[in-house]
Amino acid sequence: MIFEKDVPLEVGDGSILRANVYRPGKPGRYPVLMAMGIYGKDVHFADGYRLQWETLKKIHPAIDTDGSTGQHLRWELVDPERWVPEGFVVVAVDSRGSGKSPGYLDPFSPRETQDFHDAIEWAAAQPWSSGKVGTIGISYYAIKQWQVASLRPPHLCAICVWEGGSDLYRDWSHHGGIFSHLFPTAWYPRQVLPNQNGNAETHYRERDTGKPNTGEPLSSGMVAGNRADHPRDLLEHPLDDAWYRTRSPNLPRIEVPLLSAGNWGGAGLHLRGNIEGYIRAGSKRKWLQLHVGTHFESFYLPQFIERQKRFFAYFLKGEDNGWANEAPVRLFVRRPDGGAFRDEAEWPLARTKWTNLYLDAEDKSLRTTAPARRAMSSYRSLGEGVSFSTAPFEQEMEFTGPVKLRLWASSSTTDLDVFATLRLFDPQGEEVVFTGASDLSPVARGWLRASHRKQDSAMSLPYRPYHSHDEIQKLAPNEAYALDVEIWPTSIVCPPGYRLVLTIQGRDFEARNVPGRILHDSEADRPRAEFDSLCSIHCGPEHDSHLLLPLIPA
Repeated sequence: MIFEKDVPLEVGDGSILRANVYRPGKPGRYPVLMAMGIYGKDVHFADGYRLQWETLKKIHPAIDTDGSTGQHLRWELVDPERWVPEGFVVVAVDSRGSGKSPGYLDPFSPRETQDFHDAIEWAAAQPWSSGKVGTIGISYYAIKQWQVASLRPPHLCAICVWEGGSDLYRDWSHHGGIFSHLFPTAWYPRQVLPNQNGNAETHYRERDTGKPNTGEPLSSGMVAGNRADHPRDLLEHPLDDAWYRTRSPNLPRIEVPLLSAGNWGGAGLHLRGNIEGYIRAGSKRKWLQLHVGTHFESFYLPQFIERQKRFFAYFLKGEDNGWANEAPVRLFVRRPDGGAFRDEAEWPLARTKWTNLYLDAEDKSLRTTAPARRAMSSYRSLGEGVSFSTAPFEQEMEFTGPVKLRLWASSSTTDLDVFATLRLFDPQGEEVVFTGASDLSPVARGWLRASHRKQDSAMSLPYRPYHSHDEIQKLAPNEAYALDVEIWPTSIVCPPGYRLVLTIQGRDFEARNVPGRILHDSEADRPRAEFDSLCSIHCGPEHDSHLLLPLIPA
């Protein structure tokens, strides 16, 4: 393998970005796999993310011994040693303002996306390139793929989007209109700024040189002036305005073949975006995979690398390897004790029996028949909330697909936040939780701020509301309003004796009282005077509060 470090790459406005290029030692023209991002192309996985590396080593001990030395492993990027011998060139680019690439650091920005477009075209024109370029990577490197693919670079031929949201407002910043405070606020200084170009105080060092990975040092004033304040930008744009629209892809414009891989435990970050990206992309050849586990493990496991290689060998090399016959959808169907993958022909599943479970405020039940009498259940918004339970299932039940909650609710103030959590309990009353992408995961979660209840009628589906987030509609205190809450998709098989529970709160649900990373606790976004209130759920003939579930017939 030939390794070329810090290769200069000129983009459209004349700026120079830096890339690492890994290519076969044998002369020739090869297809290119590219990623662009802000996590540092020269920071070893183990140095930047020690705990995650230790977890990955326990899951996959041979990651840096069997077929690879692991020398070039980088967080959320492919291992070049596993791809270059297969006849691919791997190119990793530091985004503008990060690593060795000078400039203004502005995550997810249109300028960064245009840079990615130009980098793809640069790679296609190199003497070692066949002219066919694919993109691959996790999270940030995946989000950027949705964005750049909608620009239609002429030489982009396929994308593999692994756990990456496709809507900066709905997937990343504001869930149901509620500011996702903790993750972006902590992520930016912890994961991004140490890699900012010119940052002389970075604690990262390149293993091969011992030098900082951020290039020539700049003064602290220059460094501070060379970046956007991303968390503040998110907070200052509470609606889905033009700032977000220029940072989210026009999905129908995406034409290239795509493989979108999401994580059932990725609620609050990527899951919704992987599914929406798959559904709404204009590509005629597209595949969806939904798996389980931590945010990073699947990408590096041998069975998934082989799947990635088959996808790219088919579209970048033209190999007749049977990929065209792959089922469009591959789902890991979860069970309390594990689960298994199952191939499907579409999403949602055509055989879905959409099933209403009605909330009954009198006995806190979820049942298939609507309550005959009017009732109301009240709770303090920042307290434990209220839960509604099915009876123990008499036979095995599978629910796989989108979930929607129609909730009639009122508040003692002019707004309320709905945190809706779908949970599973075993016959002994113990809750079943799963290893999620970033924390312990219940069956499914959904969010909605009541003042953001307005829907886009053209985009909404019977099983998936699509909220406009373009205006604030305050509540009249103590008046009931119909709220359609998008609960992110799920898959769960409920054995006999198990029951589903819907918990509704005015704050984040914490599985087994363990705080998660995706929290919505910004005082600036949720002032206590308005969001510490007495909330009520209304049920009965005039208030058809119900949960719409995707029942899959046995």
